[in-house]
Amino acid sequence: QVQFVESGGGLVQPGGSLRLSCAASGFTFHYYVMKWYRQAPGKERELVAGVTSDGGRKTYAESVKGRFAISRDNRRKTVYLQMNNLKPEDTAVYYCYLNADHDYWGQGTQVTVSS
Repeated sequence: QVQFVESGGGLVQPGGSLRLSCAASGFTFHYYVMKWYRQAPGKERELVAGVTSDGGRKTYAESVKGRFAISRDNRRKTVYLQMNNLKPEDTAVYYCYLNADHDYWGQGTQVTVSS
């Protein structure tokens, strides 16, 4: 059974940083692309970042380019999202995501950016 445990969310002031983690189990982690999505109140879920199975290629939403960095550690079976220069518009629940002939989602971790 695919399982994700997300951590690292919290309350931070504008301009601050957070690092999200998503620890995976139940599948061959290093075979798959991993992604981060987020969903803000009243808005649809959006793709934030993705990373290939070996960590060699990364993609980002335009709104986070230059501020966020996705990475993975295949030995630890964990994907990360480093979030710098956070803005109030980044406030959302963040989810790690896997597609393996099916959609699999983490439980979500709240990020709140506020002064």
